[in-house]
Amino acid sequence: MKTIAIAGTFDSKGAEFLYVKSVIESLGLNTFTIHSGVFEPMFTPDVSNTEVGEAAGLDIVEIAARKDRAAGTEALAKGMERIVPQLYAEGKFDGILSFGGTGGTSIVTAGMRALPIGVPKLMVSTVASGNTAPYVGTSDIIMFPSIVDVAGLNSFSTKIFTNAVHAMAGMVQFESEPPRDKKPLIAATMFGVTTPCVTYAREFLEEQGYEVLVFHATGTGGQTMESLIEGGFIDGVLDLTTTEWCDELVGGVLAAGPNRLEAAGRCKVPQVVSTGALDMVNFGPYDSVPEVFKDRNLYKHNPSVTLMRTTVEENRQLGEIIAEKLNQAQGPTVLILPLKGVSMLDVEGEPFRGIEEDEVLFNTLKQNIDRQAVELIEVDTDINDQAFAVAAAKKLVEMIRQNQPQNTMN
Repeated sequence: MKTIAIAGTFDSKGAEFLYVKSVIESLGLNTFTIHSGVFEPMFTPDVSNTEVGEAAGLDIVEIAARKDRAAGTEALAKGMERIVPQLYAEGKFDGILSFGGTGGTSIVTAGMRALPIGVPKLMVSTVASGNTAPYVGTSDIIMFPSIVDVAGLNSFSTKIFTNAVHAMAGMVQFESEPPRDKKPLIAATMFGVTTPCVTYAREFLEEQGYEVLVFHATGTGGQTMESLIEGGFIDGVLDLTTTEWCDELVGGVLAAGPNRLEAAGRCKVPQVVSTGALDMVNFGPYDSVPEVFKDRNLYKHNPSVTLMRTTVEENRQLGEIIAEKLNQAQGPTVLILPLKGVSMLDVEGEPFRGIEEDEVLFNTLKQNIDRQAVELIEVDTDINDQAFAVAAAKKLVEMIRQNQPQNTMN
């Protein structure tokens, strides 16, 4: 029989959680309760808030005495982050469900994010229709709008709670069987303006027996890929679209943070890296572009996206940053450069064609990479040429095969 973990603030929302517990059990499923509130619960949970606090090395009594909501939320979130994956590893539950406002959502999603990808995790929240990035991060948490506040049982809340329970019940009861012929996983990065390149490369890799996970380089995409590499899921990385660094450097809307381009090197996963879409910084609608950039080379990609061409100086800095990241790699690393353009818009006749910008980018990279740590390949095509894509893919296959443990004869 499957077990659903119910986590939440049983001190302030005890009646609501008891209702959810009864609905789950009426479906013939087990429940496992985790109290993540600061004060005494309205019913006895399977895991107390004392245990949650201890997981973070903190005393729940001291936390409660301080009456500092922000400090309490932070402490319990840290505890949940540590105890929830531990409980899952012990086989205590098959999926986790919670309900809450901003505080409850912050606390429980910290634990949910620490669970492996694929473990059912559903958060019914008052903030589900807003910016959920701080709660979901790079995980596969489902955010379910609560419509009304999680405060009392009424005709709206009970319907929402029941729907959420049924969704969770479906996820834990109807699992897909893992494929028997599991293929090695390749992570690849793509943007609209590098789609032909990644498509050619993906098709080649699939013909060679690999499964390719393509990540849209929109900030979250890069972060998610790095997270999966850290988790040990990925056998090789085809990081052809490193454009998120443009947004990180200049202040665009699709930055992936300062640790982008580190996971593969740190985890010794073979990686082929290129300069895809380093010609552009991303903003929202045209009117949202900061005034300081209004005189720059701007391109309306669509009504919701405005692109800005990177400058010579920005490309010099991008080259220095990427070289620094790659030089830290502890595993096989290749930098492959498309000498005739880094995106669809950076070719002859297109609005971002920048011969000087690209030359500075490429020269900076070549001058700064450590040739002992990073192999350099230059291809005299633009990035979306099939020859470039296949060359990158072939090189990655070669690196993966060389990196595999060799069979030894007894």
